[in-house]
Amino acid sequence: MIKRNYFLLLFLLITQLTISQKRANSQNNLPYFPSAQSWEHRLPSLMGLDSNKIQEAIAFAKSAETKNPRNMEISHYQSFGKEPFGEGIGPFAERGDPTGMIVYKGFIIASWGNPLRCDMTHSVTKSFLSSVIGVAVDQGLIASVQDTVAKYVPPIELFTPGQVNRSADLIGQPQLLQPFETPHNRTLTWDHMLRQVSDWEGTLWGKPEWADRPDPDPKTWIGRKRNAPGTVYEYNDVRVNALALAATSVWRRPLPQVLKQYIMDPIGASNTWRWTGYRNAWIVLDGQPVQSVSGGGHWGGGMFINAFDMARFGLLTLHRGNWNGKQLLSEQWVNQALTPTPAKTDYGYMNWFLNTDKKLLPDAPANAFMHIGNGNNIIYVDPEHELVVVIRWIADTKSINETIRKILEAFHQ
Repeated sequence: MIKRNYFLLLFLLITQLTISQKRANSQNNLPYFPSAQSWEHRLPSLMGLDSNKIQEAIAFAKSAETKNPRNMEISHYQSFGKEPFGEGIGPFAERGDPTGMIVYKGFIIASWGNPLRCDMTHSVTKSFLSSVIGVAVDQGLIASVQDTVAKYVPPIELFTPGQVNRSADLIGQPQLLQPFETPHNRTLTWDHMLRQVSDWEGTLWGKPEWADRPDPDPKTWIGRKRNAPGTVYEYNDVRVNALALAATSVWRRPLPQVLKQYIMDPIGASNTWRWTGYRNAWIVLDGQPVQSVSGGGHWGGGMFINAFDMARFGLLTLHRGNWNGKQLLSEQWVNQALTPTPAKTDYGYMNWFLNTDKKLLPDAPANAFMHIGNGNNIIYVDPEHELVVVIRWIADTKSINETIRKILEAFHQ
């Protein structure tokens, strides 16, 4: 009897240890998410990666710094500022050193430059814009991305402090802004605008849509025939800003407040990022002046943010909108954002650039994607390798691909 009880106790002990070990293994396999207060660093070697290869990648990224001026205003006037109506109307700032971070399985395994510095991130801002629209869809404020935008945007009063009386030469001219009221613009859906296939027509904040990256032939600038929605891709910041204005109407509040509440605070982002618009992009909303923010740094403004916060956003998109068990962006929305646009198959929703057929990054997996801004600023997201990489102020796509290639070599020991 004593012997039988001994074996029974031994069996129960082994069973309990096995169950405990399985629970521990299960917990260890859970994805790691940094808290708002801290972010765990781990050596690449302890994560099974080649530390020398990681250092080679970092050295290359530093050496491939963009040649553009560090003064963003001067850089603007050497590029977009040469376009018609190209004057800067939003804030610019000096940028910092080449900077970046490598996040593997949620842990920071390397960084360089000054990741705490808030720099312009240019068109990565568009990914934040599409995200607040995604939250609006998830919450039912927008019933469907196939709905036309016009039905959601009422006439908008511009905020013009000091202007009480209208001069005689303004009589008969519209007093309210109606950005989706031309016959063409009334047909545009949220999906068209998100994929930059709308061919939206008009002028917003003093910038005509044709003046952004204008056609070399001036005859095409004004009065040309519009392309059918969905048929032609054109990267155009005036249209992006029209989308931001429409989203502001839907939310009935400033978009930075929406982003903070539903995305940035839940992922533990710092309180140092700022999303700015243009100095003339103010409207009256429920009796209050509200700035309609821009979708990038074209003409100044956009998101000013540090690399840590960019990496947190990348980690959110790596986990398909889920942050530590909470779905901040629905998986359906992320699927749509990652669905190729027929007119441009390496572009999803703004500004999710896809690696379809490895056209963008030949040495990265086909299911990798990037949030890209001028400068260049990128958030590389690689589900196959559980990898997020932030690279700031690198020269070109070829240099981005080479940096990623070197990082991925660290996985092959």
